[in-house]
Amino acid sequence: MSDSKFPPENNLPAGYEPPKVWQWEAGNGGQFASINRPIAGPTHDKDLPIGQHPLQLYSLGTPNGVKVTILLEELLDAGHTDAEYDAWLINIGKGDQFGSGFVDVNPNSKIPALMDHKPKDGGAPLRLFESGSILVYLAEKFGAFLPADLRGRTEALNWLFWQMGSAPFVGGGFGHFFAYAPVKIQYAIDRYAMEAKRQMDVLNRQLAANEFVAGSDYTIADMAIWPWYGRLALDDSYPRAGEFLATHEYEHVVRWAKQLGARRGVKRGAMVNRTSGDPSTQLHERHDAADFDTKTQDKLG
Repeated sequence: MSDSKFPPENNLPAGYEPPKVWQWEAGNGGQFASINRPIAGPTHDKDLPIGQHPLQLYSLGTPNGVKVTILLEELLDAGHTDAEYDAWLINIGKGDQFGSGFVDVNPNSKIPALMDHKPKDGGAPLRLFESGSILVYLAEKFGAFLPADLRGRTEALNWLFWQMGSAPFVGGGFGHFFAYAPVKIQYAIDRYAMEAKRQMDVLNRQLAANEFVAGSDYTIADMAIWPWYGRLALDDSYPRAGEFLATHEYEHVVRWAKQLGARRGVKRGAMVNRTSGDPSTQLHERHDAADFDTKTQDKLG
């Protein structure tokens, strides 16, 4: 008899047999059934609001959204006053990302999206979508948090794009099947838990020899990676995920995650467009630095 917890391969439970041609069942999709669909484009007409600052962010406080707000708050803390911005809430659970105005900024209907109404070339307002693209654009616009030398810049971009390519396995893979799928599927959870732990080990080995992910400098790579892997290391992402993955074992990631989490720019960035958790950490919209003191949800009641 096998000692494995899994039954022999030829004795597995009956699985799903895909049809010849897949058909969309609108009610199939669990928690996200009401907003997921197999086509692009807007579902309704809705213009986006525009505030007083050149930078207009349309987002939600998910890991991908937090990347950008951390960078904007870090730019402001570093003295780049032109990085002032308006952050508007896009409630993806209600389908705000399918409004015509948002789709005009991001045809992929994903947050975050940004409009720069004062680009450096002096031309028409410039749209930006995909968090990695936004981070590089802002770092180059303000000349900050992306090394200017060839080797430093390349290493920072290596790790930025590592995050962009790897995190979907943590979010859409592990996170979805562990926390959100309407049924627990052991094969799926095991598959993505293994990959999530492998990625944490990659990051842990890098941080064993470096203060920050790309070396001695704090860069946009750290800002992109922290909302996904830093929060996971501190067991502040999916409920029970840190315990399940034993993330405390990645001691160098934990050290780095705590170090970044203590920064004012990270603390503030993590609050913007946040709609869950302690009300004192939720700033649904941000239009001025004073909003952190007066407009968090605990103060708005």
